[in-house]
Amino acid sequence: MNMVIRMNYLEYVIIGFVLLVMLLAILKATKQGAQLDFNKLVELLGGRENIISTENNLSRFKVTLKDVSKANKEGIQKLGAKGIVEIDNQLKIILGPESRQLKKYIDEIK
Repeated sequence: MNMVIRMNYLEYVIIGFVLLVMLLAILKATKQGAQLDFNKLVELLGGRENIISTENNLSRFKVTLKDVSKANKEGIQKLGAKGIVEIDNQLKIILGPESRQLKKYIDEIK
C-alpha cells in the first residue's frame, strides 16, 4: 500500500515538472515574439514622417528615409536588430521573422 502511494506521488511530481517546463517554454517564446516594439522602432527611424517606403525580404527589412541621419542605428540595434547596413538614404535591418509584421504595421500607420 505504501508503495502505491509513493508511485502516485511520483507521477504527480513528474506531471508538475512537465507542466512547469511547458509554461517556461511558452513564456520564453512570448517574450521573444514581443521583443521588438514597433512604435519605438518607428520613432528610432526618425518618425513616420521620415519614412518614404518599406520593403521586406525574409528576415531583412529595408526602409528608405528622407533623412537617414535622423535614424538612431544604435538604438535600433539595442531594440533587437541583428544587423544594420546603410546605403545612401536606405537602411537594411536584419530583424528576423518580425520584418514582415513591421512592414505591415508601418504601411497601416502611413
